[in-house]
Amino acid sequence: MLVLASSSPRRRDLLARLGVVPTRVAAPAIDETPRKAEPPRDYALRLAVEKAQAVDRADGEIVLAGDTTIALGRRILPPADTEAVQRDLLAKLSGRRHHALSAVCVIDATGKVRTRIADTVVAFKPLSPDEIDAYVACGEGLGKAGGYAIQGRAEAFVRFLSGSHSGVIGLPLFETRALLKTAGVPLA
Repeated sequence: MLVLASSSPRRRDLLARLGVVPTRVAAPAIDETPRKAEPPRDYALRLAVEKAQAVDRADGEIVLAGDTTIALGRRILPPADTEAVQRDLLAKLSGRRHHALSAVCVIDATGKVRTRIADTVVAFKPLSPDEIDAYVACGEGLGKAGGYAIQGRAEAFVRFLSGSHSGVIGLPLFETRALLKTAGVPLA
């Protein structure tokens, strides 16, 4: 009895790669505002835990939640909620390395909370204004952390990646598998 505390279709698709289909999906409603001087790693872990705890859990259910945060240095980059924000984010990431922090939280059937985080270093090539405009026009990065979707056209911007590719998409599979296995979810 696995509850996925996320409305993200990408997280459902990634879970399917592990052979796991949630019995229920619930979209948690939490305040995702970073706290003053909160480090990006702490922020991602806090959000994953808060999302998992925001979902009602029936007896015997296991809850899985995640959060992917893009950090440029100690700065937490927001999701691209407008095209103007997306252009600004892509300009900031152009030619630079950044961290995609993908936190996972599992609350097992007994209520025990466990977390893991994947820290992936991603480096973009320098992006021209025309490349940024074309990417914004395709629409795939709108609403995404950092303003891009690595599983789409933005993958062509990546000149270097060290860490979890699935984590940048939204759910680090290695860490998720370990947490689910510990919680008693049957895995192949």
